[in-house]
Amino acid sequence: ADLFEVSLRTIYRDLETINSAGIPIISYSGANGGYEIMDQYHIDRQIVTLEDLHSILNALKGIQSSLDDPDLAELIAKVGALMTKSEQSRLENSGETLLFDTNLWRGGHVDRTMIAELRQAARDRFVVLFKYTNSEGMGEPRTVEPIGLAWKGYAWYLYAYCRLRNDYRTFRLSRMKELLVSDERFIRRDMSLEDLDARWGKQDTDNQIRMVLRFHPRAKVKVEEYFPPEEITIAEDGYFIVRTE
Repeated sequence: ADLFEVSLRTIYRDLETINSAGIPIISYSGANGGYEIMDQYHIDRQIVTLEDLHSILNALKGIQSSLDDPDLAELIAKVGALMTKSEQSRLENSGETLLFDTNLWRGGHVDRTMIAELRQAARDRFVVLFKYTNSEGMGEPRTVEPIGLAWKGYAWYLYAYCRLRNDYRTFRLSRMKELLVSDERFIRRDMSLEDLDARWGKQDTDNQIRMVLRFHPRAKVKVEEYFPPEEITIAEDGYFIVRTE
């Protein structure tokens, strides 16, 4: 009631409405009591609309374009089978309005075999070796314990524990060469793929500096792509001034 700024009576009325809709609400008495949805309950699959299934298919096909996973292909077939022939025909006639594809038009190519090998190594907990080129162009051998793969913006990354740095690191797949999955198994550490993504995705406000950048007018398109409008001003000489952190 406090969260949604309504009366307690409104909450009780909402619980009755949910229960009458066929969703079983159960109550527990006592100091640690309360209300919850019955554990065994799950939403009827029929609640998923045609548009929902269409969106799910688009997302799955986009991922499949770079994974080439037989299990994923089977899942796409299963989701497609949930639509009737008339619904499929209706979608085809209306035309596609959204395309999601993790493959780039040019450059940034990553071998599907590498993705498959790294996924399997992470699942089976096998140590992986490869030669990695950092952002300065320096190459060095790495031995890592793979946690999982992540698609970030426009590239695939491996999340792993690096034995050279004795810490977790991200490795861009397009910079990895001579991949070798060893026979050595490792014991999974206490960090999950989601934990690492949350940790690296959190901005460190204490470690940021204020910057003023100046760009040539010819860089207009790039500037507007990379920075929000509120950070951009145009100087009298036509140059773009960006104030950011």
